[in-house]
Amino acid sequence: MTDIKEDQFLVKLYDVIYKLSIIAKTQSFRFKKEWDLIFAQFNPDPHLIRPIIIEKDNFLKDNNYRIHVLNTLKVAFEDCFHTIKTLLETLYHHFFNDSNVFKENFSEQDQLVLKYFVAFTLLGNLVQYNMLDNETVPLKYNILARNYLMIKVKDFRGLKDSEIMENMKKIRINLTLTDTREYLNQIEKDGFIQKQKKGNSNIYNITKELKLSKEGEEKYNTLLRPLIDWPTGIWRSFYNIRELNVTVINHIGEKIEYLNSILEGAATQGYIASHQVIEKLIKYYSKEKNNT
Repeated sequence: MTDIKEDQFLVKLYDVIYKLSIIAKTQSFRFKKEWDLIFAQFNPDPHLIRPIIIEKDNFLKDNNYRIHVLNTLKVAFEDCFHTIKTLLETLYHHFFNDSNVFKENFSEQDQLVLKYFVAFTLLGNLVQYNMLDNETVPLKYNILARNYLMIKVKDFRGLKDSEIMENMKKIRINLTLTDTREYLNQIEKDGFIQKQKKGNSNIYNITKELKLSKEGEEKYNTLLRPLIDWPTGIWRSFYNIRELNVTVINHIGEKIEYLNSILEGAATQGYIASHQVIEKLIKYYSKEKNNT
């Protein structure tokens, strides 16, 4: 980690928040533009990331203003999470069920594949999100999304129902073996997996890949892909504050040790780590305010 002085750290913190404010602004605009093309009929006002307004001189000199900006960033992180949730809710509870655009542009087979494919694409890339919200996407799609690649590995023996159940526990979805088998039966009925009885277990193998037809893929790339790709891009850029993983060296004592212990958390990318670092920085500067 880089060693910097305390005043240098404030400039570094400003630079990081300013960068995130630009990401929030540009990505919210991009999301809303794509949203309005096909999803406005279901929800004209999706959850968006609020603007993060930051003025450099005030941020560096005024502790109250600094705390205000940090609080705005913390809630903006939460906004981003809920924007992704809004997208998933609209896809699985409206678009895939009620949309003429969906039915008119995709064949019946592509409609079926797309529900699994979108879950695989989104939840496969956003494992941490899936751990925090495992209720929005219906479970049968989530189960195949989580286990698809493990079942599909070439020359692999397939996965036992008990192994699939344990894989779901790793993302905080706790199912009984009976429930797991019921969802797997639904996936098998849709034609994507096949079970083979072996002793007391069922072994599952992939029988149909999550692949759209050529026409379906072209329609997907035009209509849906910009929105489906958005969560992965924003997660990697907005929840990345690794530049704050520095060591502040200006003072010796508990105060600076506490600050450095906070900044160690910035080494980890993702919603949880980023949110916690900003939350702790708010407490740090609030404590400074109370001590002055």
